Amino acid sequence: MAAYLLLVLTLASAEGVTFRFASYYGDHMVLQKKPAGAVVWGYGEAGANVTVSLSKDSKVIMKKMAQVEEHSETWKVVLAPMDHGGPYSVMAEQHSREEPKNLMLQDIYFGDVWLCSGQSNMEMTVSQIINASKELSEAPLYPYVRVFTASLIQSEVELQDLAKIDLEWSIPTAENLGHGNFSYFSAVCWLFGRHLYETLRYPIGLVESSWGGTCIEAWSSGRVLQECGLTGDTTRFLLPTLLSGPEMPSVLWNAMIHPLLNMSLTGVIWYQGESNAFMNTDLYNCTFPALIADWRSAFHAGSDGQTQPLFPFGFVQLSTVRRQDRDDRFPRIRWHQTADYGYAPNKRMPNTFMAVAVDLCDEHSPYGSIHPRDKQNVAYRLHLGARAVAYGEKGLVFQGPYPTKVVVDGARGLINVTYGQELLLLLMHDRIFEVCCSHRPQLSAQEPCQWVPAPMVSASSHTVTLSSPGCRDAVTRLRYAWAEWPCEYRQCPLYNKQLLPAPPFVSDSALRTGWANC
Repeated sequence: MAAYLLLVLTLASAEGVTFRFASYYGDHMVLQKKPAGAVVWGYGEAGANVTVSLSKDSKVIMKKMAQVEEHSETWKVVLAPMDHGGPYSVMAEQHSREEPKNLMLQDIYFGDVWLCSGQSNMEMTVSQIINASKELSEAPLYPYVRVFTASLIQSEVELQDLAKIDLEWSIPTAENLGHGNFSYFSAVCWLFGRHLYETLRYPIGLVESSWGGTCIEAWSSGRVLQECGLTGDTTRFLLPTLLSGPEMPSVLWNAMIHPLLNMSLTGVIWYQGESNAFMNTDLYNCTFPALIADWRSAFHAGSDGQTQPLFPFGFVQLSTVRRQDRDDRFPRIRWHQTADYGYAPNKRMPNTFMAVAVDLCDEHSPYGSIHPRDKQNVAYRLHLGARAVAYGEKGLVFQGPYPTKVVVDGARGLINVTYGQELLLLLMHDRIFEVCCSHRPQLSAQEPCQWVPAPMVSASSHTVTLSSPGCRDAVTRLRYAWAEWPCEYRQCPLYNKQLLPAPPFVSDSALRTGWANC
């Protein structure tokens, strides 16, 4: 890898004076619309002046000037904020002692740009999901949803630009949406963008930068690792052999995220966490919020303040893997994905949104049960969160019901769990709720817990009543769907009227669900 990295850096240095756009600018791309100004940058002869012109119907409507920096041999302009629409042409002209040189981008649109990142469930292409033939055949119906995919590259140092690209900016076709397995284009990313287009009716640009079998540490800068106490001990990054992605910290941040920082964008969606069920699991409640904050800061700075400092960040709470629980790694990682709140947005993760996928199991997936094929529901749930959080759509319900109060009736051996939304009860379940029994009413989070099932005995519009027959001592904690595979496909007990599932939770008197005893 070191030799390969040296080759990349040597080539970059040798070609640095070649006048060109940065690697991820191309025909058919979407640039970020107002209120942000789109950033356009590239390389040129040190000290030369560059003029960037924006044209429509052969008429120049905007010009911006920049000078190529001596050290980096790069130039950068920020276009004035533009309404959505197109097509436009972007021309860059370098003025130097030699003859002027021109570059041209055609069929450019202004809209919203979303970055899609994570591991293999983000990588799964449209050809791998249920109803793939139908989804692929409908690609030509969405010519204003444009797609781009970065190549799988890792680096031990931060790269200025992408070293390689798998899919240049493209108008969607069946071929480029279903190129192969775990290649391009991401089904979750595509379906999310398609939903947004159907709602917003203006261009959407989708940038995929994901790699299967990868841990969050590989996508994290050194700042994140330091904040979470992960510097200096490389043994904490050695993944089990069943995981296939890069093992070392920051190598994907360096090669697949850092090069994109100059880009003006609307937000990010993220589908990752499976690998961290096998390493540094209980640090995810630090690493994930820290990554979000760090990416926000870095993209804001890299885009000269055009990307919002608190841009929307959506994520998928993990689905299922194995029917038989061997441990509680997956329930823990799901909980830590929310910074131990159980829902998003929350105080530690503002301006985020979550798609719950715990009910989208797929035991017979040909890609393994860890890769469920129903990405349509994942993307639909994500886009609801984006509409509410990113676009401020008022009154839109985008997350499932979450408990607001728990009342323990010790005399009758009953527990009443009250939810903040009206419930849709699909079935009664004997084991999906569990209680912790302890003779000590204030059991600390580190002490072992005797968990026993709390069968559902009745339900009303907002309240579920549980029985705790196996609990002779005080009930100190309650949890829901705390299993690797808690229910069958779209058959968890509790949903809301919008068919969004209640997320897993664990609660005690020290956490965020109110307790009362009677």
